[in-house]
Amino acid sequence: MIGKELIETEAIPSAKVKEILEDFSQDNELNYEQNLTLNHLSRFKKYSAEDSEEIMEKLQEAFPNLRTRAVVHIVDLVPKDLADLRLIFAKEPFQPTKEEMEQILEILEQYDVEE
Repeated sequence: MIGKELIETEAIPSAKVKEILEDFSQDNELNYEQNLTLNHLSRFKKYSAEDSEEIMEKLQEAFPNLRTRAVVHIVDLVPKDLADLRLIFAKEPFQPTKEEMEQILEILEQYDVEE
């Protein structure tokens, strides 16, 4: 990485990364790291890219104090209960109440998870 610098970073859900890599692979050959990433992303349960975006919007609307990084973790990890959510929020500055975490789980339950 000599001579390269990081210009900007943005947290995006894994479903979006998978979609980008799949689109890129149609016209180009993936390098080793890209291929590993695509294989890794194909193995786990996740929401579709469209559902991920909708969930992120709903969560950020309902919880403006929630950082984008935490929202992406919620969408990527597909928590099923309060214990899973507590782990996501362990190092976050915003600590939701039990009622708020239940509300997050209710939002997630509205969407189907892809295998």
